Amino acid sequence: MAEGRRAYRRGEGILFDAKAAVDSAHSIPALLARNVARYGGLPAYREKEFGIWQSWTWTQAAEEIRAMALGFLSIGVERGDHVAIIGRNRPAHYWAMVAAQMCGAIPVPLYQDAVAEEMAYVLEHCGARFVVCGDQEQVDKVVEVEDRIHHIQHVMYFDKRGMRKYDHSRMNALGDVQAEGRAGHYRYEQELDARIAELTYDSTCVMLYTSGTTGKPKGVVLSNRNIIETAKASSEFDRLNHNDEVLAYLPMAWVGDFIFSIGQAYWTGFTVNCPESAATMMTDLREIGPTYFFAPPRVFEGQLTSVMIRMEDAGRFKKWLFDRYMAVARRVGPRILDGEAVGLGERLSYFLGDLLVYGPLKNTLGYSRIRVGYTAGEAIGPEIFDFYRSLGINLKQLYGQTEASVFITQQPDGQVRSDTVGVPSPGVEVRIAESGEVFYRSPGTFVEYYKNPESTASTKDPEGWVATGDAGFFEEGTGHLRIIDRAKDVGKMADGRLFAPKYVENKLKFYPNILEAVVFGSGRDRCTAFINIDLTAVGNWAERNNIAYASYQELAGHPKVYEMIRNHIDEVNASVAQDPMLSGCQIHRFLILHKELDADDGEMTRTRKVRRNVIEEKFGDLIAALYDGRDSIYTETEVTYEDGRKGKIKATLNIADARVIAEQRMAAE
Repeated sequence: MAEGRRAYRRGEGILFDAKAAVDSAHSIPALLARNVARYGGLPAYREKEFGIWQSWTWTQAAEEIRAMALGFLSIGVERGDHVAIIGRNRPAHYWAMVAAQMCGAIPVPLYQDAVAEEMAYVLEHCGARFVVCGDQEQVDKVVEVEDRIHHIQHVMYFDKRGMRKYDHSRMNALGDVQAEGRAGHYRYEQELDARIAELTYDSTCVMLYTSGTTGKPKGVVLSNRNIIETAKASSEFDRLNHNDEVLAYLPMAWVGDFIFSIGQAYWTGFTVNCPESAATMMTDLREIGPTYFFAPPRVFEGQLTSVMIRMEDAGRFKKWLFDRYMAVARRVGPRILDGEAVGLGERLSYFLGDLLVYGPLKNTLGYSRIRVGYTAGEAIGPEIFDFYRSLGINLKQLYGQTEASVFITQQPDGQVRSDTVGVPSPGVEVRIAESGEVFYRSPGTFVEYYKNPESTASTKDPEGWVATGDAGFFEEGTGHLRIIDRAKDVGKMADGRLFAPKYVENKLKFYPNILEAVVFGSGRDRCTAFINIDLTAVGNWAERNNIAYASYQELAGHPKVYEMIRNHIDEVNASVAQDPMLSGCQIHRFLILHKELDADDGEMTRTRKVRRNVIEEKFGDLIAALYDGRDSIYTETEVTYEDGRKGKIKATLNIADARVIAEQRMAAE
């Protein structure tokens, strides 16, 4: 057995013999071989399991991936097959994607929190013959839809717990598939090496599905050229290298995770760290202290909410200290971060604030070592963005899409602002159409939408220009791009004033008490809004104010909660009124929804983007009540419980008025 294992490892030497592949690095497996040669003894992956961090060097990771690829050959994976991967972020799942590529197959990661019906669509659409599942929960979803999807030939699972009594005629533990690959390496090595050698820059690297904000998700085909060229350019832009650390915690089905945890990781050789679970993510973040970090706005919003709650519960002196030095941070922190001139007195105050407040706070958040941080996916509220930069965290914004392999624009160091998304990324061309829609083309531009030539042709023209669906403009002088909103969401109000809902929604979500907001007003005489409260933040506030409640619905309808939310909206209206172009977007009336908007109910995508068309159809009676003068409305709403059962929530919702500020445009006229 030992000799066989040694022979197997000797056989793996072929990874280092393919010098041309290492030099050209025209595929992810070729980059893996290059990293083994350059960084073989350095950590490639870490994973926390049962409270203990485990580590794999690039050499060890390559051995695991090759064994998995040989195992895939043993169960019949062919060139061009689609291999679905469903589960949380863990090294074995990333290895499965690279192993599939080695076999000439195409990895298709799926959202692990998707319900069986959503998975069924993707599995059917891509024609997956093989599925890699993280655990019993994901296996159960696949089993549930197998009666409709007859092309699935083999299911593999990483976690063996709970799997003993399943039908294993077409099902195996992933570890057993690896063992089969190791045992049969003499039979499959020549074939595997041939398939690796066949991979080119134009071979498909991955297929990722869009979030489906307005319809069915589309399969975005990305080549090795798309991923590697984008990873190279973006890594050089921020000077990423093999010493950097990243925390891989975002959905593996999302293009951002793929470009960070595979594209950039394999280009630079930096370490990918996988947390133990979503519940321990914040603890694991503090333990790792990544140097390179990405999070969508909702993560930064949630962390800020947590900070504010803790400060409200803090003692008087601690609260005074926080407020005093945060005022200093807001005043000079971003300027110091950008290398601008700041007076000695202000620098000293900021230094003391760093010792007493900012440093401990960054350590608590896990941000002490961050050298480069990004947020994208949705626009982040300016106040939230400025809060983190005031702490000395080099947080920047990027603008991207799945179809661009993420990067369209980035913010260079020293040119970071909350109201722009930066300049075109290296190698990317951006233009603004007469309609205001943003177009781009780049080496990262996707190949096609799978099985959807019509959508491909309508999105990407013959010259390679891609329509983003977003409205924006370049600032004169700076060359920075400003995104107003989704082009289809930007409209006109009844009197011709500009309507851009996301602009107002982001301002509302700055308040820790507001989790989500949906603004209406296109074609109408005034704007109104739905509000979702943040149960954690408002619940904490309720306890401090001796307000009893038994459910989200009861708390959301409490008069004092309405009063608090009205005050927030009034403040936002005052801010919106200062913008001559968008002052018409002030909120006139609002209601607090009786339930949280939920992806399981189809109201949001799996990446937490609001599906406006679904909201408008599902809650049409509530929208009508906002505009017809009623002060309350009874409604019944169907919801999906965690176990998949359907039910109804019944509630009578109050409708409240907000204070509208005299608009600046009048003065301008």
